Amino acid sequence: MKKEKRILGLDIGDRRIGVAVSDELMLTAQPVEVIHRALLENDLESIAKLADMYDVRLVVVGMPLMLDRTVGRQAEKVQQFVEKLKKRLDIPVETIDERLSTSMAERVMIDAGVRRKKRRQHIDALAAAGILQVFIDRLRNMPEHSAD
Repeated sequence: MKKEKRILGLDIGDRRIGVAVSDELMLTAQPVEVIHRALLENDLESIAKLADMYDVRLVVVGMPLMLDRTVGRQAEKVQQFVEKLKKRLDIPVETIDERLSTSMAERVMIDAGVRRKKRRQHIDALAAAGILQVFIDRLRNMPEHSAD
């Protein structure tokens, strides 16, 4: 059986980048880690290393659009980061609407009884997993989806 390449999901914030990865069958997304932002080049290098380590074929970045689907200041920052990431990686980088992903991740953690301090440590990776899971589900439901 041929091993499928994975997809990396990112939730880009001003201070942290949440990272998630798909399983090889493209069924689920798992939170991986949180990158604490430093210099731009270091952030890009960290993502490149993770993409290589997990043998990914695509990076999906959550785009924090406003509730009315317009591009606000944070989405502009993410777009600028994505452009730099595209130049750094040799694989495609796509964006997906991620409105409310962080608040949904926080709600899941609160409902699970996770304490506030622990939530701060993991919220971004869980948000990235939510973003990636939405992408995987959409990909799987596309009629032209193939396993290449």
